[in-house]
Amino acid sequence: MKIILSLLVSFFLFISCGSNTNTTQTDTKNAGKDYDFVIAFGSCNRQDEAQPLWQPIIQQKPDLFLWGGDNIYADTDDMAKLEADYQAQKNNPDYQKLIETTLTLGTWDDHDYGKNDAGRDWEYKEESQQLFLDFFDVAEDDKRREREGVYHAESFVEAGKTIKVIVLDTRYFRSPLEASNLPGQRYKINPEGTVLGAAQWKWLENELKNSTADYHLILSSIQVLSAEHGFETWGNFPSEVKKLEKLLQSSEAKNVIILSGDRHISEFSEKKIKGFNYPLVDFTSSGMTHSYSDFSGEPNQYRVGEVVSDLSFGVLKFDFDSAKVQMEMRGVNNKLQQEYSVNFK
Repeated sequence: MKIILSLLVSFFLFISCGSNTNTTQTDTKNAGKDYDFVIAFGSCNRQDEAQPLWQPIIQQKPDLFLWGGDNIYADTDDMAKLEADYQAQKNNPDYQKLIETTLTLGTWDDHDYGKNDAGRDWEYKEESQQLFLDFFDVAEDDKRREREGVYHAESFVEAGKTIKVIVLDTRYFRSPLEASNLPGQRYKINPEGTVLGAAQWKWLENELKNSTADYHLILSSIQVLSAEHGFETWGNFPSEVKKLEKLLQSSEAKNVIILSGDRHISEFSEKKIKGFNYPLVDFTSSGMTHSYSDFSGEPNQYRVGEVVSDLSFGVLKFDFDSAKVQMEMRGVNNKLQQEYSVNFK
């Protein structure tokens, strides 16, 4: 039986000592293999458009589904409209089939937060947070109802192994963005600004340093490693990237993988971190109802494999005996778009 231990964290994952990336169009690869734990995730989902990925996601038989942000597109200061948009998504028949059998967790990004590219200055963030928690059926006496921000953590125990999911909030406390005049760069680099804010950083430090989990998933709505594209990214706040890397080093949390969304493309990024015997991977999966179909290329020094610009969701499949995690990008009709395996031994 799968045991779920609730903690207070928001977004974090796991990674490996060795890795292999392969681009393929095989639909049925690994379909017959049993895994100890399966996690699916996705982002950028319009509640008023066709949603062709829920059936493929269900076919993967995930133990957990993670929303990576932009779970709906509301972009409004009208909380009645925001509530109605959430309800429209919740009423989607195929999504209903998923949540009948699968636990869901997640974070938000700007469009479900309420305003494009908004951060801590969004005046309706408190009201928006309560509607976000309603969407996930969070109990009225849950700590998240009283705490600022939607960050959260839960641990999942199966076959003697623990996977800790840390969900980060990259909106509620994030410093304001300032437009850039440089070509190809929407926002100026802010060397002193914050993504997480002091309270969330303290919480994250506690969640990592006191963790005994075998794997850690960190979920961030925006990309952590890819920073050259000029849009929203942790890279706009380079001191925050360094702070996260130092925390991962000092905490000695095992087997970390980062999950992200936002970009309407999917890609794998990896970075060598001093003191790590595995690369830190940022698995970006986006979007579920619309994608950057005209994508023609952009720099990312950490990219491995290719960019997928079709509709896509992500899957992580854990094999505890081999300490291997199979990561897959999948699309309409469960098409396997790209895969990346990490071996933690």
